[in-house]
Amino acid sequence: MKWYVVHTYASHEFKIKEAIEKGIKGTTLEDKIGQILIPTQKTFHIRDGKKIEREKKLFNSYVILEAELTPELYSFVVGLPSVTHFLGTGKKAQPLSEVEVNRLLGIDDRDKATSQNVDYIPGDMVKITSGPFSDFEGVIEKLHDDREKLTVKVTVFGRVTPVEVRIDQIELM
Repeated sequence: MKWYVVHTYASHEFKIKEAIEKGIKGTTLEDKIGQILIPTQKTFHIRDGKKIEREKKLFNSYVILEAELTPELYSFVVGLPSVTHFLGTGKKAQPLSEVEVNRLLGIDDRDKATSQNVDYIPGDMVKITSGPFSDFEGVIEKLHDDREKLTVKVTVFGRVTPVEVRIDQIELM
């Protein structure tokens, strides 16, 4: 099976995922589909002095599908309401490369990071445990060359702000 990207109307990603799962149940196409992903991350906003948790889609209007793409499956998925097309050239769906899939699933980067005694990679959700931004939660944007500091994106007063912190000031969520 290979990974493909399906383009949908805005905000229809979860509807499409559900439609695919329901539509193939009990058919011959059921064996042709593996995982269906809609990559999200948790974000926090402060409203009226309270921290509100939200899930934000990383790729708006896209559903990532692990499938053995037969003409029947292609027709079924493209025929669903709110699906525009598979990503690729012309009418041919282009599978994602192994590097793209590993990056999407966080496999490769995590293995490289642990081999360098660093437990964090860009994209990880962390909580700042000390310093002026204590108890803020955010996403690691980048690791600095010295591997002692990193930049974390946190939401301050409704705006995403990059904050530089030491590795000992954060913990994974």
